[in-house]
Amino acid sequence: MRPDGPDDLSGRRFLVTGATGFVGRRLCARLAARKADVTALVRETSVRAGLPSGARLVVGDLTSAADAGAVREAAAGADCVFHLAAVVKARSAEGYWRCNAEGSGRLAEILAALASPPRLVVCSSLAAAGPARPGRPRTEDEPPAPVSHYGRSKLAGELAVRERAGVLPVIAIRPPIVYGPGDPAFLPSLVPMIRSGLVVKSGFGPRHYSVIHVDDLCTALLAAATRGTRMRPGVADSGVYTVSDGTEHTWQGICRAVAEALGRRPPLVLPVPHAMTRGVAECAEALGRLGGFVPPLNRDKSRELRCAAWTCSAERARRDLGFVPSIALAEGIAATLRA
Repeated sequence: MRPDGPDDLSGRRFLVTGATGFVGRRLCARLAARKADVTALVRETSVRAGLPSGARLVVGDLTSAADAGAVREAAAGADCVFHLAAVVKARSAEGYWRCNAEGSGRLAEILAALASPPRLVVCSSLAAAGPARPGRPRTEDEPPAPVSHYGRSKLAGELAVRERAGVLPVIAIRPPIVYGPGDPAFLPSLVPMIRSGLVVKSGFGPRHYSVIHVDDLCTALLAAATRGTRMRPGVADSGVYTVSDGTEHTWQGICRAVAEALGRRPPLVLPVPHAMTRGVAECAEALGRLGGFVPPLNRDKSRELRCAAWTCSAERARRDLGFVPSIALAEGIAATLRA
């Protein structure tokens, strides 16, 4: 038996929200390969290319109360719901809050009211927990201290589903930086700098990060579908798991791994003051308002870049979920860049 459960999931029914996103497409493909019955909740404007051909598509938006019926229809008969829908870039705190907090609460309310509530696996974020102290990877029992609007909205989403945990079995997975095939942000923003030979780092002093390959994250999510301690109302760290590839990476080490995969020399890493990073973020946001987009580097992201360590322990996930990462950073980056 694999760490994430039996290979054949024939007859088991799963609903995936955020199915057209980076992680959602990968998870849907994994479920379909194991013969599961997959339903994908998609928005009217979602690009659906890449979803498994046999997946049932239901149009609905968790940010709209008017779509509650569609969500209820999508969830009917599901054994497990994977909640991956999220906003990772927004112009305001409200933009994050509507999906990550209110949308998560609406989903939990709908599922809890079903005659037989399914298990709910929420893909949260390490940003909900907040940064770590250098040399001390974050553990689940530490009080959350998010530093960004995104992180606070993801924590609020966890709290919203915990309110229903008395009748709804819920587990939350908090991944750090996620990369791999289809990665829309991390490697696409880093590769051009590596090729130029110069990588900018916000702030002075060392920076440490946990990362996880998207396939290992999917393994953790699938394991949470059948294993792990569920959330309990009023017990802050119950039912919450951080996951990673098991290594604490330096920023220089990550850049070196990407450079090696590209056949390049390690780049020069140039530290710049946080004030400069924020200034660039403000300029990028101004351009984004003119062009109708939200840039990857924005003021909310600059708040996270101020922190010296975004690392976490995967020990609880190993113990309770049987989660063991299988893809090392150098291997994962090389395979991603070849794809």
